[in-house]
Amino acid sequence: MSTVKNYLSLIKFSHTIFAMPFALIGFCLGLFSIILRVNDNMPTHFAAPAFRVVVFDSNMLILLGLVVLCMIFARSAAMAFNRYLDRKFDEKNPRTAVREIPSGIITPKNAFTFTIISCILFITATWFINSICFYLSPVALFVILFYSYTKRFTALCHLVLGLGLSLAPIGAYLAVTGQFDWLPLLFSFAVIFWVSGFDIIYALQDEEFDKNNQLHSIPSMLGKKKALRVSELLHLLSAACVIYAGAYGKFGYLYWAGVAVFAGMLIYQHSVVTATDLRRVNLAFMTANGIASVVFAVFVILDLFIS
Repeated sequence: MSTVKNYLSLIKFSHTIFAMPFALIGFCLGLFSIILRVNDNMPTHFAAPAFRVVVFDSNMLILLGLVVLCMIFARSAAMAFNRYLDRKFDEKNPRTAVREIPSGIITPKNAFTFTIISCILFITATWFINSICFYLSPVALFVILFYSYTKRFTALCHLVLGLGLSLAPIGAYLAVTGQFDWLPLLFSFAVIFWVSGFDIIYALQDEEFDKNNQLHSIPSMLGKKKALRVSELLHLLSAACVIYAGAYGKFGYLYWAGVAVFAGMLIYQHSVVTATDLRRVNLAFMTANGIASVVFAVFVILDLFIS
């Protein structure tokens, strides 16, 4: 059990709370689009049975399980590879020296092996979903693994991280429908700006370390105060995306309640972190964003199937 706990800590499994809710949004958007197609070809009095057949179909439940597994395997590969690649920097940074690899709890070789196994499992899971997900799986892996290199040459690394997590809603939608659509892409854009914004806040802690070790980030390039302004702009764009998605998708009042919570958590995290006071960075990073993603997803999904 201790070994499992160590690997869960290595990949920060609790951080799955950020992207997983958006994957479920994408999955339910795909599910809802299928229900609409079924209902278009049925008399009105068959609408409710059609809903039950699609939602509770055993194949659809298996598909949901595969989507969840894809999320877990992809994120595990990305985090383990990031820890493997950054191990030398983590050893020198007092904030990260206690992590599993620099502290000797997990060897670099085992972390790399874990990365390879996670990648194989991810590709295998996509093979059981559909052909488009399978063929795009190497592209997805490239994006999420490439992020680990970006801090070495560009301050836009935060956006690359956002891009990696933004694959969750559109990927889940593709798993259900096998085709692209504009609405899940809007949620993907929201994720890009949201994740990039809060990753900048998290990176404030390492501003001096990054400068001293030739690592790139928005805080090390612009300083804490200006970096927070960039984060605010990105979060404003994220809020704009979910607002536009609500109008474009003609969502109901439950969706807008979710938007209010999401926007409120964005505002909250900027109210508790300042350039001169980083004591509540973890509160902003984990708690506020965890609440934002989970509550927003719950309201979006309820709006799709209830209102």
